[in-house]
Amino acid sequence: MTLHISEAEVQQVLTMPMALDAVEEISRKQATGEVNLHPRRRFELPSGGFFHYMAAADYTAGFLAMKQYTFVRGKMRFLVPLYEIKTGDLVAMIEADYMGQLRTGAASGVATKYLARRDASAAAIIGTGGQARTQLEAIAAVRKLTSARVYGRNAERRKRFAEEMSHKIGISVEPADSSSAAARGADIICTATTASQPVLVGPDLASGMHINAIGANHAHKRELDDEAVASADVIVTDSIEQSRQEAGDLIIAFKGDEICWTGVKKLSDVVAGKVSGRTSDTEVTLFKSNGIASWDLAVAMQVYAKAREKGLGRPLPFWSAKM
Repeated sequence: MTLHISEAEVQQVLTMPMALDAVEEISRKQATGEVNLHPRRRFELPSGGFFHYMAAADYTAGFLAMKQYTFVRGKMRFLVPLYEIKTGDLVAMIEADYMGQLRTGAASGVATKYLARRDASAAAIIGTGGQARTQLEAIAAVRKLTSARVYGRNAERRKRFAEEMSHKIGISVEPADSSSAAARGADIICTATTASQPVLVGPDLASGMHINAIGANHAHKRELDDEAVASADVIVTDSIEQSRQEAGDLIIAFKGDEICWTGVKKLSDVVAGKVSGRTSDTEVTLFKSNGIASWDLAVAMQVYAKAREKGLGRPLPFWSAKM
């Protein structure tokens, strides 16, 4: 039987600590070749929307998954089918909006753990949506934050975000009047917006900062300007292949110079200790996150195991034993 796991059930079983552990573990496996990864592909729909899909397999865990989703008229629908490799069975169909938010936040948490200064304590979040919330939650889980600021274009949403996240993570989160005001004095900055033009610029950066740029995943969109990218002493991404296709922050800033790509490192290699991350407290480090299918697979395996343990989900008899 295939288990259908709803959005509400995912929220019951998946926590940020689980997601952080899962993403970190699968990153190590990715570095050793135990995980096979296919980058995102997309095509345009006659309605003017898009269909996106990407896949990954964890050969040691024995599962593979595809992340697929539509974006039509401002609405997104996410689904992760999970297969068992040994049998080929489709073991779960998981609704994956919240799961995607958590895994993206967890990836930035892992990047922050390995790239931010150990004494980093002040965070800035640019963006006020669901992704921005899990970014701050993940950062607070890996660094001892004492303060955070948030900026988004809508003042009411900024205020609501600050109130909700202050309660959730147990520190003061204050709304800022601009992205520059949010970034000023921060040790860790996360950009989690739908912007197509820069929301973080070079003059906003200071020595020793760490940046997680997670919003733009199109070749012609970016959240960081040229100077901000050029200021980074260490640039790390989730997949260089996928970044070459859709990381507008890097594509636009590099201006077609292939030499720039030679210095870009993979998060999985940093986690596994194959390459260095931050080497001094004065370096500016940048994690450009596009979102890769291995993260979806990592959390999907956790959700499936917990759902079975707790008796959640509904069986879907797609293929009967008589066939």
